[in-house]
Amino acid sequence: MAYNFSPFKDRAKGVSEWLVKELSGIRTGRATPAVLDGVQVESYGTRQPLKHVAAITIEDAKTLRVAPWDQSQIKAIESALAAANLGLSAATDSAGVRVIFPDLTAERRQMLIKIVKEKFEEARVSLRKEREKVWNEVVDLEKAGKLSEDDKFRGKDELQKLVDEVNQHLEDIASKKEAELLS
Repeated sequence: MAYNFSPFKDRAKGVSEWLVKELSGIRTGRATPAVLDGVQVESYGTRQPLKHVAAITIEDAKTLRVAPWDQSQIKAIESALAAANLGLSAATDSAGVRVIFPDLTAERRQMLIKIVKEKFEEARVSLRKEREKVWNEVVDLEKAGKLSEDDKFRGKDELQKLVDEVNQHLEDIASKKEAELLS
């Protein structure tokens, strides 16, 4: 009986998705609506994601347009953007709020690259923990007599192959973001 690696693959996919989500929040000087995903707006007594109270569109390479569905929400959106502390400037006009991305300095680029590397390392540590859990399960199954010693070592090789693939994918994601920050 061979070990079923499907749960590990699902958790590894989750680690990859987490890294992509974290890196999408790191802005590159180019206007992307994903930067505003974490902004919460006080709307009618509850906190809601900005994308639930307004349409977010790209106006040009350095500007996003936030058009609320209810014009009375403009002040709340403006204060939520300020409170989010994203390093962006917001300008209110009759149609909503314009979010302006300042140019990145070389120092800021290096700081962002350092953050990308930290997030990448967090993802790798997470993957290592998952690998350790699976390996412990395989060893326990072998001790319980449900897995032969040969199956245990085949499982170890298969597990390492899967980990190497996911690590390569994580590295590709991080290097793509680094290249984006440097351009």
